Amino acid sequence: MYLKRMQLGVYAVNCYLIACDETKEAAVIDPGGDASEILRKVEENGFNLKFIILTHGHGDHIGGVPQIKEKTKAQILIHKEDEYLIKSAEKNLSSVMSGPDIGFMADKLLEDGDKITLGQLQLEVIHTPGHTYGGICIKVQNVMFTGDTLFAQSIGRTDFEGGSFDEIIKSIKNKILIYDDSTRVLPGHGPESTIGIERMKNPFLR
Repeated sequence: MYLKRMQLGVYAVNCYLIACDETKEAAVIDPGGDASEILRKVEENGFNLKFIILTHGHGDHIGGVPQIKEKTKAQILIHKEDEYLIKSAEKNLSSVMSGPDIGFMADKLLEDGDKITLGQLQLEVIHTPGHTYGGICIKVQNVMFTGDTLFAQSIGRTDFEGGSFDEIIKSIKNKILIYDDSTRVLPGHGPESTIGIERMKNPFLR
């Protein structure tokens, strides 16, 4: 599996480009901005970008979507409970961020347990509400992309619309910590971690 992290946009969101080594089918997770950099990586590697997968609908995670969609026709995927966010610049907060107002439509709405096929890879959708109503994590092989649900020794904010401290803790404990300690945690901001490290050291989970 090809995996590349890029810190993009004004808020240095972790954008991840993943691809199947055998088929060159690729997906980009949370393209927060700097779409040209993502597109350059896709072209350099000869990838066929199939999906734009959003862990949630906030403006700092979606800034590069319109340009990538226009250039590649990749399908935009988001959980059904966050669909309302990507439709409205006011709801997704891009209207108050330093950049253009962003609004677009999804091509497919996701649900908990959905599988996304990317060549020989199977990506599992895990619904983890708490940061937003429709926040998701994505597990593939020994990697989990946790968006703004779980960070290295921290958790996502819960003071936006759709946020709930109780819900995010429940999501992390019941949906994320059930996996093996060696599972890599690749969050929406900051450094990577593992489930084992978060189980032991995350102050919010003690």
